[in-house]
Amino acid sequence: MAQTEVHWDHQIPLPKLAPLHAKIIVALVALLCFINSYDGDFVFDDSEAIVNNKDLNPATPLNNIWRNDFWGSNLSSNNSHKSYRPLTVLTFRLNYLMAGGLHPVGFHVLNIGLHSLISALMIDMFSILLGGLAYDGNGNRISHAPKASLLAGLLFAAHPVHTESVAGIVGRADLLCALFFQLSFLTYCKAFRGGSERDEKFSIHWVAVSLLLCAAAMLCKEQGITVLGVNAAFDVLLICNVNVYELSQTLFLRRKAEDVSERVRTGLLTRLALLAMGGAFLLYARWRIMGTGPPAFTEVDNPASFAENVFLRIVNYNYYYSLNAWVLLCPWWLCFDWSMGCVPLIKSAFDWRTAWLLLLWCFLIGLISQALCSQDSQRRRTLTLGLVLLVVPFLPACNIFFRVGFVIAERVLYLSSAGYCLLLAYALGHCCGRWSRCKGLLRASLLALLCVYVARCALRSHQWRSEQSLFTSALSVCPLNAKVHYNVGKNLADRGNTSAAIKYYREAVRLHPKYVHAMNNLGNILKERNELVEAEELLAKAVLIQPDFAAAWMNLGIVQNSLMKFKEAEQSYWNAIQFRKKYPDCYYNLGRLYADLNRHLDALNAWRNATVLKPDHSLAWNNMVILLDNTGNLAQAEAIGREALKLLPNDHTIMFSLANVLGKLQKYKESEGFFLQALKINPNAASCHGNLAVLYHRWGKLELAKKHYELSLKLDPDAPGTRDNYNMLRRKLDQLYRTTPP
Repeated sequence: MAQTEVHWDHQIPLPKLAPLHAKIIVALVALLCFINSYDGDFVFDDSEAIVNNKDLNPATPLNNIWRNDFWGSNLSSNNSHKSYRPLTVLTFRLNYLMAGGLHPVGFHVLNIGLHSLISALMIDMFSILLGGLAYDGNGNRISHAPKASLLAGLLFAAHPVHTESVAGIVGRADLLCALFFQLSFLTYCKAFRGGSERDEKFSIHWVAVSLLLCAAAMLCKEQGITVLGVNAAFDVLLICNVNVYELSQTLFLRRKAEDVSERVRTGLLTRLALLAMGGAFLLYARWRIMGTGPPAFTEVDNPASFAENVFLRIVNYNYYYSLNAWVLLCPWWLCFDWSMGCVPLIKSAFDWRTAWLLLLWCFLIGLISQALCSQDSQRRRTLTLGLVLLVVPFLPACNIFFRVGFVIAERVLYLSSAGYCLLLAYALGHCCGRWSRCKGLLRASLLALLCVYVARCALRSHQWRSEQSLFTSALSVCPLNAKVHYNVGKNLADRGNTSAAIKYYREAVRLHPKYVHAMNNLGNILKERNELVEAEELLAKAVLIQPDFAAAWMNLGIVQNSLMKFKEAEQSYWNAIQFRKKYPDCYYNLGRLYADLNRHLDALNAWRNATVLKPDHSLAWNNMVILLDNTGNLAQAEAIGREALKLLPNDHTIMFSLANVLGKLQKYKESEGFFLQALKINPNAASCHGNLAVLYHRWGKLELAKKHYELSLKLDPDAPGTRDNYNMLRRKLDQLYRTTPP
């Protein structure tokens, strides 16, 4: 077992702290970096994974989280993202249960706490990877690199690339995966607690526990399986002290079998076999759970994977790797989304950007050569393990084994950044050893680097507090990203600033002419502004590009209805229903079309379908009552109104419509009750006061009628008919006063 004093550790200008104190310091730094995100909103992907995910609701059966993906869709569905993370969803559900609803503070606080815990545990991981696994006489682990592991831990705790994972609630998947990743590694280390020089002696029970924790990491995020590769590398390099370069030379030169057996012992082969079988079983189980196969991604998600030839794909993939490396090295250039033109494709070998991937590989080849061929065994082990921790967790995101649904995703660098921090701490430690005379300058430089990291984390986590600041911050980083402009526009539209939203939607469509969602939203705004011709053109183009876009078909139908193109509108509505069978809003709008065409029975059937699909569809219920009232079917209107109120007992619009029906049926007392109940919920409804006044007028309660006419006119002086009715009532009251004896 390799375990030596790290000779350059004492040169690092940091205090030598006890392990517990070091963990507390690192955890506090992690807390300081991201504490200002604790009261942030649900932003970006949080809407789909949390706000709209029914699996979080305690009323939903708990076993649904084992059948659905991370976003709440059934795994067997072709539309499923296939991201199976039930343990992460379970923690969201617990947050929901403890807070009594969707309150983001609890979600954010847990994320920050998890990052602090992970950062503290990184001290143990770095200590083992840098200084080896050693124990004292009492069985306590000895750290041979306390300063280096503290430095690496501080760099990890404060690295700004972690902001998306910590400040974005869906980053919980990366945090939990990293936590179980660490526990799996540390548990694997416990298998050698005896500290024997003979690697054959190990505890198979701890290896089994490590495999179970690896499975838990996978149930938080798929990346968790990569801990098996890190465990295997740790075993080969630190437990068995195998020189990989010499071993490969032995194998390639076909030395005698006994030479190989000296380097690879039976215990190692047994453990590697256990890791391989465990990994194979987990991959097989994951594939079976996936159901219909891998998810289908589009060209806008990952354009390089759709490049016209293999050479261009390889070049662009390597360019993506260089951008990931740059984000780790200089984490100032951060963005919530890197798709849709943010990183234009390299289409020629002469593109100047190929220099970056050449630079990356020159650097990596230099590191690998040092990791394999250096005469310093400690350098070989440290560099190799650092590269393993950097590269292996990144493998699922590298497009080699399967296509991924993103260009760059800062969240997938959460674990890989640990390898980067280990290598950076090693490099800084050697600089301190070589330039020991400049210790003051080095100490100031380290402090400045950490302060820059902390400041950048604080700024970036503040940007993640709201969608407005998050989306706006991306405009300077990815001005060519159509999705950035789309999200800025959507956020502006949601806040009522439709004029500004139009500009960003138009830019999104200009950057990506086939961006159907931007066309749909822009068409909706133009529809509301009564710019119907352009709205129709945009929506027609959207459904031409994506014929199964049900929402665009429905919105096109609404515009065509407004343009009096009734036949085309009806066809558009039915197209929407064809592509989305359960579409209550479309049935509602279809009913409105039929009502405009005086096809009353068809309208009632359409609205009834809407309420069957969505029992709380208030507008559909209300329109049925109003239509039946207007056509003189008062008994049926009453029945529908009462049925609706059983499902929506606090809906004041249905109470108002039912009260009108009951008034016409001369059920004055019941009608009065519903009017008063509606006014209790919505006291400023001028129409409700006006119609209640009419009821009192008919009922002969003239003073009450006068009171509510006056309230109605006060709320809405231009209410149609109310002024005339009020004047008629006043004349009647004047006559009564004149004829009534004093």
